[in-house]
Amino acid sequence: MSVSQDIVATYRGPGTVVRRLLARGQREDRALAILMAGCLLVFVSQWPRLARQAHVDGSELNPLLGGALLAWLIIAPLIFYGLAAGSHLLAKPLGGRGSFFGARLALFWALLAASPLFLLNGLLAGFVGAGTGPRAVEFLTFVVFLWFWLAGLRAAERPLT
Repeated sequence: MSVSQDIVATYRGPGTVVRRLLARGQREDRALAILMAGCLLVFVSQWPRLARQAHVDGSELNPLLGGALLAWLIIAPLIFYGLAAGSHLLAKPLGGRGSFFGARLALFWALLAASPLFLLNGLLAGFVGAGTGPRAVEFLTFVVFLWFWLAGLRAAERPLT
């Protein structure tokens, strides 16, 4: 399946998609590409909010974009690698039989699959500003990301075979 079809399928069954991705074999380049694509989309989702912030504050947009670029494309991937390792180490005593790669893939895929909601959240934050609607979408984005991650982690740590 294509990436976009896999993203849509994740909203129906995240564990199934992670199992299918794991069945393709352990390829670290694919996992890194998934992570970087997810981080890039989250970075892009920040643009409307940062543009609004620069307009309201009367500040320059470029330093804000540079900070977001540094945060999402340099620092966040390192944090996600550490978070994935920690989740695998936490799953081991709870009966997890997966690998570090499976935990990484589950987390990285959750970020990429939730990216449409991150984009929606960024648009609302940029065009509407602070309020109940953007906060609700922000909460929904977090819950969906967490659901994708935990369901994917469960599929990676408890293989069917």
